[in-house]
Amino acid sequence: MSDTTPPTAAEDERVKQRSRLREAMIRPELGGIVGTIVVFALFLLFAFDSGMFNSQGIMNWSQVSAQFMIIAVGACLLMIAGEFDLSVGSMIGFAGMMIAIFGVVLGWPIWLAILVTFVLALSIGALNGYIVVRTGLPSFIVTLAFLFILRGFTIYLPQTIERKTIIGGIRDTAQGDWLAPLFGGKIFTGAFQWMGEAGIIATFERGTRAGQPVVDGVPMLIVWAIVLVIFGHVLLTRTRFGNWIFAAGGDAQAARYTGVPVNRVKILMFMFTAFCATVFATCQVMEFGSAGADRGLLKEFEAIIAVVIGGALLTGGYGSVIGAALGALIFGVVQQGLFFAGVESSLFRVFLGVILLFAVILNTYIRRIITGER
Repeated sequence: MSDTTPPTAAEDERVKQRSRLREAMIRPELGGIVGTIVVFALFLLFAFDSGMFNSQGIMNWSQVSAQFMIIAVGACLLMIAGEFDLSVGSMIGFAGMMIAIFGVVLGWPIWLAILVTFVLALSIGALNGYIVVRTGLPSFIVTLAFLFILRGFTIYLPQTIERKTIIGGIRDTAQGDWLAPLFGGKIFTGAFQWMGEAGIIATFERGTRAGQPVVDGVPMLIVWAIVLVIFGHVLLTRTRFGNWIFAAGGDAQAARYTGVPVNRVKILMFMFTAFCATVFATCQVMEFGSAGADRGLLKEFEAIIAVVIGGALLTGGYGSVIGAALGALIFGVVQQGLFFAGVESSLFRVFLGVILLFAVILNTYIRRIITGER
């Protein structure tokens, strides 16, 4: 006879509860969800009466969050694949400057300037990935080199051609262009007009725009952010290629033994990161009507921090696009919320450092839970 006693129903239920709790604790999005709740609660408490949550305030922090989201999606997929791209910020400045040079200085149609810039950016992303996979050098070093190379060209080219580091006139050049509204236009303008007339959102009280809604549509920047987040999430969680991304970052050699094209996956992820940076740059130059050599500074680090807050491990093989999007949302809300709360805006950098440290400690703890390490 066996001395073992079968577990009771109550014991089974406790085991299931512990299992569900453990699954919830190791979800990549956990840190982002908790952080989002805390941040919104704090600003609802301290900045609610400042206009942060009226139509214009919501649009302000939504646009800033969308900027972070666009580059965070690319950085997230690349980090899950086990690599980093420190040239993202320089790519933003470089891509914006190339659109200005092609479209304003050389007189090309804006649609052609945009398309050629995308091809150029994707080629540089592919070159980044090719160097990494062929040489075995850390992507940190390779992309750090391209950070300086691209930033150098971004400063050198306009100075050589135009004797200045800012090129304007993009908005005038883009008038009537068929592709420009995809990056610089707005949607749902009719719905916002109706809400203004119905008194749901604020309108201008005087001037040439009297009676017009203060917020007259959803910028394409936000639309791009939403589309890229959905695309990245579906790619990562619903496709075989998404499984390849996890495998390439988790154990590249084991993935190769099972037939995963690891090198191709990594190169494509570098290209996608460059694509996201160029989307950001194109939306930016269409919004401001100019390109500057200093655009995109430190954006690579902000993207990585957003991804880490979202639960991605620095070692690769684990992460979530939704988590990265929540990390970007936290950034946007905090950056604008400090202004609305009357706090010195330079403290935003302090927040970045503190939240990065906290996120890395939390993610290290989660990794130990997953792997069983002590």
